[in-house]
Formats: sequence, structure tokens, C-alpha cells
Amino acid sequence: MKKTFLSLMLCMFALALTGATASAQMMSDNKKMDGNPTVGGAAMYKTKNIVENAVESPIHKTLVAAVKAAGLVETLSGKGPFTVFAPTDDAFAKLPAGTVETLVKPENKATLTKILTYHVVAGKMDSKKIAQAIKKGGGRATFKTVSGGTLTAMMHGDAVMLTDEKGGTAMVTTADVYQSNGVIHVIDTVVMPN
Repeated sequence: MKKTFLSLMLCMFALALTGATASAQMMSDNKKMDGNPTVGGAAMYKTKNIVENAVESPIHKTLVAAVKAAGLVETLSGKGPFTVFAPTDDAFAKLPAGTVETLVKPENKATLTKILTYHVVAGKMDSKKIAQAIKKGGGRATFKTVSGGTLTAMMHGDAVMLTDEKGGTAMVTTADVYQSNGVIHVIDTVVMPN
């Protein structure tokens, strides 16, 4: 009787576990159906703005701190739409030692703002629109940034590669993270204006 009871309990536990796994899979599938990838393992929501989603990303802590230091929270929370090429914490770590710490000082706010707004293009440019612009431009597309500079985009295999005004390059590692006020493309390197 004890063996039967134990077997029955194990079967019920296995069924409950299978149900929980199926439920988790359905939730995961719903996120995929929503069309937004996760960023750093965090869910990104189309109903939230750029700043609200960036704050939730565990791989964009440096970017969020820089946006706050530059006083751009209100702007990037605004109506937009904006296309943001968002460097990860690892991208900022590629900069020479002490660069970020120096840039976030109050006396360097203008330089920090110029660098951050160089990562922003007015309008909503998802990967499809970027690819169309690259095709129309014969393999290259140039985008004017909010800072007034230009970024050049081209295809590198299946990914978009950006070239900044200094000749540096960044790869889009996660594209089309839709926001209520635009779209974010995660990049692996900080791009720099002249």
C-alpha cells in the first residue's frame, strides 16, 4: 500500500512538473510571439519606453548611468520615435581605462551628451528599414544622428555593422527591441563622433 501511495505521489508530482514546464514553455512562446527579444535575459516590453526598458537590462547599467549623468532621461522617455544603438556594459569596458569615469563627471556633460546622442537616430529604423537603406545605397547607408554626426551601416554577413566617424566599428548583436517610443539595437562597441 505504501509503495502504491508513493508511486501515485510520484506520478502526480511528475504530472504537475510537466504541466509547469508546459506552462513555462507557453509563456516563453508568448514572448516570442510578442516579437521582442530579451536583452541580457530581461524581458523588454513594447509598452515601455526606451529608458524604462534600458533600466531593466542587466547588460546596460553603464549606459543607463551615462544617460542619467547627461540629463537625457526625459528626452529618451519622450514621444520620439528614436532608434537607439545601445552599447552594452562590455562595449563600454572596451574604452580606455578611466574613460567612463571621466565622462560622467559634471564638467564633461557636453562631451558625454554628444557621445550618447551620436548613438541615437531620429525615427524608428528597425532592421528591415536599415537593410532596405543599405540595399538602396549600394551596400552602405548613412544615418544622421541626433548629435549631428553620421553613422554608416553595412551588412556583415547577416548582421548590421556600424562604422563611426573615426573609422571604428560596432556590430548589432540584438536587433529590433521595440519600445513604445522607438526601437533599440544592442551593439558590442561604443561608436564615437569626430
